[in-house]
Amino acid sequence: MTVEEYQAAQLWTVAEASKNETGGGDGIEVLTNEPFSETDHKPEIPLVAGGTTYTTGQYTSKIYHLASKVPKFIRMLSKPETLNVQEYAWNAFPYCRTVLKNKDFMKENFTLKIETMHVQDKVDIENIHQLSKEQLEQREVIYIDIANAEVSSSDYKAEWDPKLYQSKKTGRGPLVGETWWQNTDLPIMCAYKLVTCEFVWFGFQILTESFMQSMEKRIFTNFHRQLFCETDSWYGLSMDDVRALEDKTKQDLDKQRFEGELRGTTADD
Repeated sequence: MTVEEYQAAQLWTVAEASKNETGGGDGIEVLTNEPFSETDHKPEIPLVAGGTTYTTGQYTSKIYHLASKVPKFIRMLSKPETLNVQEYAWNAFPYCRTVLKNKDFMKENFTLKIETMHVQDKVDIENIHQLSKEQLEQREVIYIDIANAEVSSSDYKAEWDPKLYQSKKTGRGPLVGETWWQNTDLPIMCAYKLVTCEFVWFGFQILTESFMQSMEKRIFTNFHRQLFCETDSWYGLSMDDVRALEDKTKQDLDKQRFEGELRGTTADD
């Protein structure tokens, strides 16, 4: 897909995926979803990436009610109401920044930051986030191939398998072969994600940071497999269409969070 198509595809898939993770008291509560500028909802530090400063876009804030999602050893040490995570996101596409915090329990001792740059046709840029030499030494590079990535049996869905899917609207897919992105004339885009994680708690820091990083990989993999295999659902949507869908999804999530069982998996699965 093109980077421009991905913008709508990503937002559509976020809305759909949110429904799968909401119910039984847990899930996602959308607080704010509106445009931002240099003066409104200004991030803690400037949105600078690749030498460009981004000053406008869409700002969202959410609460993740996660009592069933965190590891058991954390649930044993805290009350369910303190496990909520606040998300603040600035979508200045093609650059996006998301910051997650836990103000009730971990306060300033927990931060998860995800920065993403979306690029057309270039899948091998070495340092797109312009990290320092010290940061590069700490960085672990992980490649996710949505067609050939390992997926757990509990996560696997045939309808979200890029090796099986073909879009009726676009003819794209299936994604076959170990290097399918090199053997096609179709547009290819890459999401470069920089995940920075800090969990300051003596005795639990390494274990929890490792858990969070593995969860992000799992989320990125499943999310983008779904995104590609739902091409016919989002293809051709305008941004106005997407914003209307987001408004409807917010209403659905508010209702669904207190009705029915949680459809997503727990941290112990």
